[in-house]
Amino acid sequence: MIEISDKAKSIIDQMIIENNDKNLFLRVGIDDGGCSGLSYNIKLDDSISEFDKFTQNDNFKVVWDNRTEEYLEGITIDYMNQGMTGGFTIDNPNAKATCGCGASFRTATFKGTRKKCD
Repeated sequence: MIEISDKAKSIIDQMIIENNDKNLFLRVGIDDGGCSGLSYNIKLDDSISEFDKFTQNDNFKVVWDNRTEEYLEGITIDYMNQGMTGGFTIDNPNAKATCGCGASFRTATFKGTRKKCD
């Protein structure tokens, strides 16, 4: 369902350790908005609902809301160092268009609501 590179796994493991909470997991989702229509939402979380699905990925769970599953199917999450900064990147085979910064996308069947990026 969701692939995570070794580099991204290492960063996520480190983030969980730094928060000193073994109940934390990686939540991956999408929100309406962004310059292409749909924005990725990746964060650490500790609350699972009845609408969530998950997979165990080495030292942590990866959780997503079942309503977003069709948009996240087959994504790969990586972590890239660029100059003096770094961040997570997402390769999404479902995306038919993406914005220049890679933070938002749209699919062939759903365009979302385009909003100016912050």
